[in-house]
Amino acid sequence: MITTAVNLQAPLYEALAARDGLGVGATTLAFACYVAGIMPVLLGLNGLSERVGCKPLIIAALLLCLVATSLTLIVPGLVTLGAARFLLGIGTALTSAVAPTYMHRLLTGGDSSMATKYVTTSTAMGFGLGAAVTSLFIFHTPSITPPSLWLYLGAGVVALVAVSTLKNTAPNPNKCAMLRLPSYPPGTLGYGLAILLAWATVGLVIAILPSALHAHGLTAWSGFATFGICSCGVLFQPWARALRPAHSTVLGLVILPIAYTVIAWGAVQGMLVAVLVGTVAASSACYGFIYLGGLKGVLEIAKAASTQVSAGYFLMAYIGFSLPVITTGALIDAVGHVAALTIFGLALSMGAITTIGLLLISQARYSQHPSGISF
Repeated sequence: MITTAVNLQAPLYEALAARDGLGVGATTLAFACYVAGIMPVLLGLNGLSERVGCKPLIIAALLLCLVATSLTLIVPGLVTLGAARFLLGIGTALTSAVAPTYMHRLLTGGDSSMATKYVTTSTAMGFGLGAAVTSLFIFHTPSITPPSLWLYLGAGVVALVAVSTLKNTAPNPNKCAMLRLPSYPPGTLGYGLAILLAWATVGLVIAILPSALHAHGLTAWSGFATFGICSCGVLFQPWARALRPAHSTVLGLVILPIAYTVIAWGAVQGMLVAVLVGTVAASSACYGFIYLGGLKGVLEIAKAASTQVSAGYFLMAYIGFSLPVITTGALIDAVGHVAALTIFGLALSMGAITTIGLLLISQARYSQHPSGISF
């Protein structure tokens, strides 16, 4: 329910911007407010669950999602969207830190890998599901306050009641530090750059694709594109787990520019099938091969410093999810969709080639000196 709220309004971005007389650049700023909410919690409230338990954080996250969705119903607009996404960022950060641990403790007798798979799958499905449901409703009746928002409020209240009946985890007497500073040991830079490129592509599809599809009367389909790039990657995760981290990440980096080219061409030409196929292919990289391969890679390198290194990995991810998207949005307002999407594609391709080189060099040095990795 928490991740479902995050992209619930994604198919409405173009309509909200048009209503307020604003462009794509303003839309991407509102979109990026999500990162402004998530980063302080991710880096500064690391040990909160050990002080209050997991359940209060899940409840707080659900309440924030309900408030955010209510705001977009009561006062629809880009400014409200920015405020709502800031709250959603806080809620997502509170949840992501505790969900795997809480799920493991609730599944009495279950192993940690099963709990992790449940959380990973439900999270990925949620990020795309909200947008897809909204698209279904605006197909029938175009609106900036579609019934999907009301439906979410009802389901969210049910989820809140259900969570309130669960047991809380006991506070941990051995509390870790609240501040989690990111760390980049030798060998992690390539993985960080890979996830930056991957999530930049995800952010572009969510925030900018609706405006490109609008020229062809296909805005309502943008929710399914969001579902494709956010949720379909889970189908490829078993293959990603079977590969070595560097090989998985390199495979994702090969797929990503090709998939983006298909998406951008389809959006500019109004070829819906190309857009949808491209988003599924991109998702295989963004939430499959690159995401899992990169995270596994940095954790293998980190060893005892896993908390700081994972923070560094996700810091790179959220930088990609915001700054390149904002820059591309500003470019679209200045030079148009074709030029801006082409520039993004060239930067993505050059970044992917550079990152593949870093990973291959790092892997070669690791094979020669397993005790230490360069770069």
